[in-house]
Amino acid sequence: MEQAELVVQSQTADLPRKPRKLVHRAKALPWQRVRHGVQAAFLLLNAWIAIQFYLWVRYFEQGGAGLYLPRPAGVEGWLPIAGFMNFKYLLMTGRVPAVHPAAMFLFLAFVLTSLLLKKAFCSWLCPVGTFSEFLWKLGRHFLGRNLHLPRWVDLPLRSLKYILLGFFVFVIGTMSAEAIKSFMQTPYGLLADVKMLNFFRYIGSTAVIVIAVLVFASVLVKNFWCRYLCPYGGLMGLVSLLSPVKIRRDAEACVNCGKCANACPASLPVDHLVQIHSVECTGCVECVAVCQVQGALQFALPPRPAAHLSSRWSRRVLRPAAVAGIVAVLFLGTVLFARITGHWHTNLPRAMYMDLVPEANQFGHAGF
Repeated sequence: MEQAELVVQSQTADLPRKPRKLVHRAKALPWQRVRHGVQAAFLLLNAWIAIQFYLWVRYFEQGGAGLYLPRPAGVEGWLPIAGFMNFKYLLMTGRVPAVHPAAMFLFLAFVLTSLLLKKAFCSWLCPVGTFSEFLWKLGRHFLGRNLHLPRWVDLPLRSLKYILLGFFVFVIGTMSAEAIKSFMQTPYGLLADVKMLNFFRYIGSTAVIVIAVLVFASVLVKNFWCRYLCPYGGLMGLVSLLSPVKIRRDAEACVNCGKCANACPASLPVDHLVQIHSVECTGCVECVAVCQVQGALQFALPPRPAAHLSSRWSRRVLRPAAVAGIVAVLFLGTVLFARITGHWHTNLPRAMYMDLVPEANQFGHAGF
């Protein structure tokens, strides 16, 4: 796919052009400062949710002793499969599920973010994506560079996340609405979030080894987990193909310095394309941030018909604050809507949690 894009979209860039004059940007936009600020804010939010959820679990494990904090529904953002299942239930029945409704609303918010702003969820919000970015930058700092896997290895590995995504889509796609409802009401379904927490609290040696290998690989190869293994990222990439906002290059202004391609974490040939369609583009705008030529590279909507490319882009370009604002509105707006309509919390009796939470590790997929 990317090779075809390179052939088709680079035709304009390969045509003979008049000598160009380098026009430096008067002032570089603070793309990475704004994006890192959003990442940090979302990371802190998830840290607070994790602490609150842990204290909530410990309250029930201790038989009601100690400090009681309400269960943070935001923890369901870490249950994308439950969110996908509940979304299908909503489509089939027209009813918002009673168990883990926040998982569905957060799933929709993240998908909508990718629909409007490429894979902005992965590069602006996802804590795993943020940690992965930190690891490969750490590796580049200490090793001087990151490894680039050869194409014959890279392409098959990239297919793994779509194979995993296809498996989940097949399993959930074959479930009826009644089957989804029944599953969610089993102890396993009710305590999916608790079991996720307990996985890390009582992690086994095999899981530690796997995570250590993934961390080491992420230090060497940019976004190893995200690029090769994350089915959630695979879904966001497919959705992002419909996004009207893309990285767009003005072939007339471009001086072919290659800085954008070198900066791209996904190793996309940004300097040869007119616009980036690839599912691997996360909208991190690293390429735009390093471009020093006025109007050469932008994160923008499709240009309007006009005589001069730069002038039409000036009315369609997204600024860092605008992207951050859209991300915030989509996320906070979805949460507010779910709260106002009464579909944010899983409202189970405290006595039920008192019975189930201490025994969470005893429940398997069948609910036994």
